[in-house]
Amino acid sequence: MLEFTNEQFRDVKEKGELLYKSIREVYCPYFQEKVSFETHGLEHLKFKNRKKRRLEQDQYMRFKLLYLVPEILKLSHTLQGILETKKFERVRVHSRTDVVLKPIKYYEFIAVIKRNRMRIIVKQIDDGHKFFWSIIPFWGMNRTTMTRLLHDGIPEED
Repeated sequence: MLEFTNEQFRDVKEKGELLYKSIREVYCPYFQEKVSFETHGLEHLKFKNRKKRRLEQDQYMRFKLLYLVPEILKLSHTLQGILETKKFERVRVHSRTDVVLKPIKYYEFIAVIKRNRMRIIVKQIDDGHKFFWSIIPFWGMNRTTMTRLLHDGIPEED
């Protein structure tokens, strides 16, 4: 089990948030366009969904490895997975927020870099621009059930 103090957690989280806000966008050769880093992605690093905060251990590892995300996207020429689905998204319409069913695409890049194995998820709503959604560190497998640990394969929550 990963162990860290509250002070280490706050430090990693603060540095990660500053780094995230400084990135803005990164050119990805696979898409041949830029992937933006919006507030949606930053919030997703802290929360599984609007009502459920991530465990501190989960946040710690994501913020600790965040510096690798731009490098991985800049080097990605191959996509490892894509999920097309429909989901209710909050959208601003004429000065109010509505929840509308929209087509969503999640693009998955898998990388092993600096001895860290991880998945990077890029999200696209409808035919809009692509933005960073998540970094999923790969901790390993449960040897009894042979399932992945700490994430469940649902891009919206992972």
